[in-house]
Formats: sequence, C-alpha cells, structure tokens
Amino acid sequence: MKRWRIAGINFDHFHMGDLLRQASEHPNVQIVGISDEQTERMVEATRNFDLSPEQVFTDYRACIEQTKPDIVILCPAASKHGEWVTKVAPFGTHIIMEKPFAGSLAEADEMVAAMKPTGKLLAINWPLVWSAGHQTAYRLIQEGLIGEVREFHHSGGNRGPLYHGADKIDKEPTAEEKAASWFYSKALGGGSLLDYMGYGTTLGTWHLGMKKPLEVTCAWDIPPGLDVDEHAVAVVRYAFGLSKTETRWGTFTDPWTHQPQPVCGFVIKGTDGTISIPDYCEHLRVQTRSQPEGCDIPVEPLSGPNRNPIEHVIHHLETGAPLIGPLTIECSRIGQQIVDTAFASATAKRTLPLIG
Repeated sequence: MKRWRIAGINFDHFHMGDLLRQASEHPNVQIVGISDEQTERMVEATRNFDLSPEQVFTDYRACIEQTKPDIVILCPAASKHGEWVTKVAPFGTHIIMEKPFAGSLAEADEMVAAMKPTGKLLAINWPLVWSAGHQTAYRLIQEGLIGEVREFHHSGGNRGPLYHGADKIDKEPTAEEKAASWFYSKALGGGSLLDYMGYGTTLGTWHLGMKKPLEVTCAWDIPPGLDVDEHAVAVVRYAFGLSKTETRWGTFTDPWTHQPQPVCGFVIKGTDGTISIPDYCEHLRVQTRSQPEGCDIPVEPLSGPNRNPIEHVIHHLETGAPLIGPLTIECSRIGQQIVDTAFASATAKRTLPLIG
C-alpha cells in the first residue's frame, strides 16, 4: 500500500489539529511537515505528533519543497482560501481545504481554476459530514423512506468560535483574543454567517439531491462594537417550496456537550415523511405515512472509509470511489452560491436572486 505523505499548512483555523490527528491515526499516512507564519500556533501540533524541528516551517514553500507531500491540508481564514490554493496548487499536490469552501463564489471559482491544470483533487471538508446521523439520514433518504425531499431546515452554531480549540477542548477567550481573531474581522471573512451557514446550505443541497434555489432572503444581527454578525437567518426559495438556515454564535451551550435550545441540527421534509437530525444525535426522529406518530431510528456507527475526511479522500484517490457529496466542488459550489446570496441579501436588506 502507498504511504501517503501529508503536510498541514496554515493554522488560522483550529480544526487543523483535528485533521492532523486523523492523519496520524491512519495506518498508511505519514505527517511529513507543518507550516505557519506564527511559530507559536504550531507548538501543540509539534508536540502531539512528535515532529522534529526539521519538519516545522514558517515558509510554506520550503515545507512543500523539502517534505514533498502528496496531500496538503489547508486551514486558512475564510477570505484567504483562494490565496492559499493559488499558492499551493503549482506544487502539484492534492488539497483538502477546511470549511467553508471560500469567502465568496468568485474566490471559490478561482480555487477551481488554479487546481485545474494540475489534475489534482480539491476536496472541501465539512465536519458535519462525519456525523453518523447525517450519513444514516442520507441512506434512508436514498432508499425513499420520506419520498422526494422538498425542504431542509437548519439551525447551526455554538457558544462562539473562540470558546473551544482542537478536539473541542473548552476555552474562555479574552477580549484581546477576540479583537485579534480573524473570526471577528469582516475583512478576513469572519462572522457567524460565513462561518456556519455553509453547513446548512451545503448539507441541505446534498440532501435535496443537488437542486438549486431561485432566491434568498436573509437578515442578520451585528452587535454594537463588533465588525461582524453573531446571528443570521436565511429563507431559501426553490421552485417547489421554502427552506431555511440559521447561524448563531452565542448558543446557551455547545451542541457537542449539551444540546441548546433551539436545537442545533437539521430537519429534512419529504413528500412522504420527515427526518430530524440533531447534531451529535444517537437517534433520528422519523415520521412516515405509515407511522405519522413518529419513531426513533438508531444512527449507524461510522465505518471506514467514511469516518473522517483523511481516510475518505485517500480511499477516493486509491480506488476512484466517488467522494461523498459535500466534499465535491459541485455540491460545495451550490452551497457557496446560497451563502453569497444570503450575505448580499442581509447587506442590502432585500430578497435577491441566486448569485452565480
């Protein structure tokens, strides 16, 4: 079996720690290097994955040239996804980009164009894809349990992006950390809408069978003293009905510890039933015409190669098996179109036709 060489570049998003851990646990993966302009952001990863000084870089070019990775994991700020794909693509590696797809649709298209000459894969990682609830729900939908899907209803968020680090370790951010974080910078693609709405629009598109909407109406709340929104709600109109997606920083609790109210997760409505998928759930709540009172269906434990993006992407590269929907450019681009339209709608304070 091929030994896959992986490098992690740009630690803007703390999910880099999760992705490197998944790489370290894969039997056919070697972490060959990491790179970030701020050395202090690499200290924990260097220790956790027993990396030598020769494997730690502040120059991404030196990292790639000296370690020769097959796959590069990128975790930059949302507004810099295009910049970093353009930097890394000429080196001819596959790229796993941590969500969201990009800071804008134009940037997403630039990323695709940069990768095209290389013939290498660009995959977008949405961590909720690796939820047993979503994978079980998707299988049930494909089997026709609830008929044709017509609506998705999404509520997503947490206490805030600085209240946890890699592997969801709790933190209490200081005012200085908030002021310095790209999450709270409009120029760098911060805000709850750009952080979380892509989950709703991309996984919603997956469950809807890749259908595109007609228009979007969105409103947001930008608290006094902040540069970005902490709460946004979008209504998405399709030819066959309405869906919605809501994002919030400031939930009462984090959904991976105690589900807040409103519950974080999805409700999928079909012509013949409904499926409720709370984040991190152990059971799906399902209604069908034969059981309108509803029943609980246990989620199925994840199994390889669908437990995390590292093993899934490697399986795809080794076998040619299709990528799961949200990782694909097609699905993530539709999700980005909806996010861009929602952002523009909230800014303009009016309904807008789908962008792009």
